[in-house]
Amino acid sequence: MSDCKINPTEINMVDLKRRSFLKTSLGVVAVAIAPGMLLFDVAHGKSEPASGKVRWGMLIDTNQCKDGCNDCVGACNKENGLSDKTGATDPQWIRKIELKDSSSGRALSLPMMCQHCEHPPCVDVCPTTASFKRADGIVLVDKHRCIGCRYCMMACPYKARSFVHEPLHDQNPDVPRGKGTVESCTLCVHRVDQGQRPACAEACPNKAILFGDLNDANSEIAMKIRSVASAQVRADLQLNPGIRYQGL
Repeated sequence: MSDCKINPTEINMVDLKRRSFLKTSLGVVAVAIAPGMLLFDVAHGKSEPASGKVRWGMLIDTNQCKDGCNDCVGACNKENGLSDKTGATDPQWIRKIELKDSSSGRALSLPMMCQHCEHPPCVDVCPTTASFKRADGIVLVDKHRCIGCRYCMMACPYKARSFVHEPLHDQNPDVPRGKGTVESCTLCVHRVDQGQRPACAEACPNKAILFGDLNDANSEIAMKIRSVASAQVRADLQLNPGIRYQGL
């Protein structure tokens, strides 16, 4: 067997070419995605970075959320291209849960979704930065980066994330989804970026879901939170969710 001699000069040239290619490629990505922008935003056609002056959130009045009413769930499914199935492997971005106080017998029905935490544990555990929080407080999943490891699902104390097991059809082009990725409530970010309210807030017949800017002291939601008693689910975790509940 003949000896194979490797020229060190050739190795150096290959290494330099590789570095040059990577530098050029990263430069193209930097140009294509402006500061503060992510692939998720580009897919939505968003041209401006989210503002840190805003923090979007919801105040849900459990006194007005009626048992048996699933209008918010249906509106979410329709808007985001989800099926109405509720099987163990079917993605759900909002689910209605029933609570009962064992001491008083008081029953509550309320929608549970991604709580859009200020300190989201799903973001902390994501190995690819697919889970991220926008400057305006909306927590999202970038489908281009998600590898389906599901660490975020295990980290979420609200069980608010779903894994897409099956191929998807008839998708809403404004809501990119993909088999093998994790997803959850986006606060209908594609609507919010157009100055609209989330579909669930629009659909609620009892006006139980109030959406707005928590940072704006003069906004309806901020004034309402100052005037009524509200609670955060699992406030003991100190995640500071953007979803608050009245009458909980």
